[in-house]
Amino acid sequence: MENKVYDFKMIINWKLINLISEIDRFDSQWTAIERREGQSLKQLKSIATVRSVGASNRIEGNKMSNEEVDILLQKIDISKLTDRDSQEVVGYFDTLDMIAESFDNIAVTESNIKSLHNTLMKYSTKDEWHKGNFKAHNNAVEATFSDGTRQIIFQTAEAGFATEDAIRRLIDWYNAETEVPSLIKSAVFVYEFLSIHPFQDGNGRLSRLISTLLLLKNGYKWIQYVSFEHEIESRKTEYYQALRSCQAGRPNEDVTVWILFFLNALKNIQSQLMIKLEQSGAVSQLSPKEKSIITIIQNYSGIKSGEIAKKLFIPNPTVKRILSELQTKGLIEKQGSGRATNYVTK
Repeated sequence: MENKVYDFKMIINWKLINLISEIDRFDSQWTAIERREGQSLKQLKSIATVRSVGASNRIEGNKMSNEEVDILLQKIDISKLTDRDSQEVVGYFDTLDMIAESFDNIAVTESNIKSLHNTLMKYSTKDEWHKGNFKAHNNAVEATFSDGTRQIIFQTAEAGFATEDAIRRLIDWYNAETEVPSLIKSAVFVYEFLSIHPFQDGNGRLSRLISTLLLLKNGYKWIQYVSFEHEIESRKTEYYQALRSCQAGRPNEDVTVWILFFLNALKNIQSQLMIKLEQSGAVSQLSPKEKSIITIIQNYSGIKSGEIAKKLFIPNPTVKRILSELQTKGLIEKQGSGRATNYVTK
């Protein structure tokens, strides 16, 4: 059945209905899960934050690994943020942290969106001239690939009145709409925000921060314990294809493909969160050394036994024995062989 949402067409089918139902069914159980898993969630939030900050910036061409991001965020020294990658990482972290702490008080308004952009870009010296302000020049949505090449995905709203009118109309619609399910409203808002591309730079990163903001404001509190950004990074080609296929029909395009991608990404990270919580239950029964090793692997995926031994001041033979036991318990996986052997959590 074809329906209309904002300016777009959307096909409502059983696949879409089931995705929303599954996401909301999990959400209805979240309060009880949160109460039961309080301590485990603190650790998951810390890990998810590092992954989100790293992934969202890498999607746009940043080169920092999660381990490098973690080291930087553990001891932020603003005076040493001399390279663009570090500036972007800390700006994203500050914005994400502000959203997590204050989402109830951040209304969906033009001024707040500009304020979020200002925080996102506040350490980026090259962006000083445009941070917190709508674009002064026309831009386009571009994909950045691993080899550094860029490809235009689609053209966006023209700078000036066209952008200002488009973003204000979108905000007015979002705040006035009461019948469209909040998950679809959020997906549509993010899609149209990207289509408008209201800022000179930082639109992709800000769109993912806005996704988290809208989900939190609509009661999906579990989003902060798993990385939506990492899910998009791992499906980057599909992410751009979904945007491109919908944008090709502009105006009045069918956005079903994008909404299904958005919802499917949320469903996947929900499943990942449940697996992590189940692992946390198993981890709670481990010895202190076993817990320490699991924590290290969660924070430094792909770490080697020797590196674990150095970080925890545990003899390498002991580390290898514990790693073998954790493999047997199904809590970690071994990758590679010989000197290249490393470990990841399942």
